[in-house]
Amino acid sequence: MSMDETDRRLAFLSEAARLREVERASRIPTGRRENSAEHSWHLALHAMTLVEEAPEGVSVDRVIRMLLIHDLVEIDVGDVPLHGAQPANHDAAEDAAAQRIFGLLPGRQGETLLALWREFEAAQSPDARFAKALDRMQPVLLNLETGGGTWPEFEVSEKQVMDRCGPPIERGAPRLWPRLRDRVRAHFAALAG
Repeated sequence: MSMDETDRRLAFLSEAARLREVERASRIPTGRRENSAEHSWHLALHAMTLVEEAPEGVSVDRVIRMLLIHDLVEIDVGDVPLHGAQPANHDAAEDAAAQRIFGLLPGRQGETLLALWREFEAAQSPDARFAKALDRMQPVLLNLETGGGTWPEFEVSEKQVMDRCGPPIERGAPRLWPRLRDRVRAHFAALAG
């Protein structure tokens, strides 16, 4: 049976729903691990809520679209925790996953989303930098909300949080980073004290 454009869009949506099955390293306040679909939704909400903190010229609508699709590749490659080891050829595997998943959509629509995903990954445009900042910020907030969350599990130090999360957050959301930085410092100071 031949698929028309609507069938292809429905197939994409069905495939995208599998993102709910991808477990992330981060834990939510109830203790269970967050799934990647929840993460994407929460990031879109961050973008909508923190729009006033975005640098001038950022299109929050584009940022929300980026955030809703940024982790769809995890359907094929899984979640790789920021503080874990990145598998060999991970970037190539993610790109192949993006081509497959966005290729489910009809021509131009799939090409547009693939380009948007690649823009997010490159983090060169103001929109992508803000989206990346939020993507790094949200797990830090989750860990802080849960008394350190999975940081002890991954043996994450204050320096690692500052080095791995600070630069992309500061680059994409410079007004948000000092607030988050101070919370991270207070958390680790309380552990040491």
